[in-house]
Amino acid sequence: MSSWRERLKKIDDYRWEIEMSYKPGMRVPGLLYTNEQMLAQIGDEQSPEQVANVAFLPGIVGRSLAMPDIHWGYGFPIGGVAATRVDDGVVSPGGVGFDINCGVRLLTTNLMEQDIRPKIEKIVGQLFVSIPSGLGSEGRIRIKGKEMDRVLRDGARWAVENGYGDQEDLEFTEENGCLKGADPDQVSEKAKKRGIPQLGTLGSGNHFLEVQMVEEIYDEAAASVFGVHQAGQIVILIHTGSRGFGHQVCDDYLKTMGSAVRKYGIVLPDRQLACAPVKSPEGQAYLSAMACAANYAWTNRQCITHWTRQTLSSIFKSSPHQLGLKQVYDVAHNIAKIEQHTVDGRRLLVCVHRKGATRAFPAGHPNVPEAYKDVGQPVLIPGDMGRYSYVAVGTQRAMEETFGSTCHGAGRVQSRSKAKRELSTSDIADELKAKGITFQVASKSALVEEASEAYKDVSEVVRVADGAGISRKVFKARPIGVIKG
Repeated sequence: MSSWRERLKKIDDYRWEIEMSYKPGMRVPGLLYTNEQMLAQIGDEQSPEQVANVAFLPGIVGRSLAMPDIHWGYGFPIGGVAATRVDDGVVSPGGVGFDINCGVRLLTTNLMEQDIRPKIEKIVGQLFVSIPSGLGSEGRIRIKGKEMDRVLRDGARWAVENGYGDQEDLEFTEENGCLKGADPDQVSEKAKKRGIPQLGTLGSGNHFLEVQMVEEIYDEAAASVFGVHQAGQIVILIHTGSRGFGHQVCDDYLKTMGSAVRKYGIVLPDRQLACAPVKSPEGQAYLSAMACAANYAWTNRQCITHWTRQTLSSIFKSSPHQLGLKQVYDVAHNIAKIEQHTVDGRRLLVCVHRKGATRAFPAGHPNVPEAYKDVGQPVLIPGDMGRYSYVAVGTQRAMEETFGSTCHGAGRVQSRSKAKRELSTSDIADELKAKGITFQVASKSALVEEASEAYKDVSEVVRVADGAGISRKVFKARPIGVIKG
């Protein structure tokens, strides 16, 4: 069989197409958003092979897409986007991932770097105590039985109604923090038991809470609408998901989908793409359970937001309102959603899989909060703990090319095991200190697993997305305080 490289056609400086002739059975071409520099990194781990495999999914439309932060994942590449027709297409848990609704939330403040620096060790230390983190961490919230079902049905609204945050937070959360169609009866008791003690926890891996300083503003008008007015302003970025609950939901339904593939006679090049027709009982059950996990994740970030506000309020002896602690937005990075899109000139109802990808709707879109209608949906793109994160906005071109999607972060270039073999904990710690970054980690291994060297440079990733026109950068910020699990 020929290599995908031999069927890779350069469209322009930011787009590379994998032709359908690469593999018999591809229903659509693949499309990589990348540049010459990053193409070599992408090729090293063969993630484009997964892009080609996704193109086999029944009902897939447009192209099998890969964002510039693409890397190897389960079935789908991380950074993969695919839309399938609801009428005759499929839904695949591999197109969402194990950490359902792993996502990012951004808060602004009216604090400046000079306000934070003298207190940064105290801030990081108290946030580390207030927000449980690390593998297997347990939260401060005690719920059981039917109350867990209410969390799964209502999402972030449950948190706000129980005193964890403000009604305004819901307005500035994707889907208002509650994905419709959630049915707790489609979730296993094992998943619920895993989820109950972990609600309100940051978790481990690449999850974090960062105190960041705005370093450069590219679009002053859009930044101002988002509450960012000058370099040096402090913002808070929270990155976490559905913890063990979402992982168990995915695990449960991969078994279900394995049987469904045989039942419906679906032919796939990789069993990790196991799927079921969207309208089938199995497909509908997965979407209902996935919505529960998405709602759990939004509840999780809502509670962490509340404790962040409480902590900063206590340290600065001021109310969250006085500190300007407002939510800019909260976006999901791992999710499948039923949306209307135009494909080949026709409006279609499709199931959009975004796995390690961010929704990027443009100005004027009905799903964009009213306050952002003139600029577009905020796109939150975290980098690694030693460099930068970016805020961008969605574009009309994204709607036309990527089902309103763009990149979600830096993207790994080293596995966690390789990073631990090749990097030194003390060297990474010294490097962070030299950059003026105060940190607290739940385990020493997190320092090397999440080191800058293990990731692509997020600035390059954003440069490709911006150059391709699938999102437009607004400002960048760098970490000065980091909490990791």
